[in-house]
Amino acid sequence: MLTVVAMSLKARQGSCSNVRPIANINPPQTRVSKAQFIKKEMANHKSCEKRIRQTKAATLHNHYYAKTMRNAVRKLRAMKNKEEAVKLYPAVQTMLDKLAKNNIIHKNKAANIKSSLMQHIAQL
Repeated sequence: MLTVVAMSLKARQGSCSNVRPIANINPPQTRVSKAQFIKKEMANHKSCEKRIRQTKAATLHNHYYAKTMRNAVRKLRAMKNKEEAVKLYPAVQTMLDKLAKNNIIHKNKAANIKSSLMQHIAQL
């Protein structure tokens, strides 16, 4: 009896922990992007549906900025001219700090990347 009451209370609270995948989708043998085969979630509550939508939007946003940061770091590491690298470094540093502040990347990762970039610039 207690478990039934506890289960009904949990259902009323709107917990999104009980989101189940609709189906296991096996990708075909041809090569396609991973994004096409992300599991579709089936929500049991209206709030869970909204949370799924918000998570998708936030994930896309975070992937865009993380990829932009990786490209900027890659560009800086590929530079052979010290003056150009010194000019680009403050922009990359600012980008890393903003991403760390917004928890898109970890603050220690941002610090490690900045440190390795400074070592690279010093070696030029």
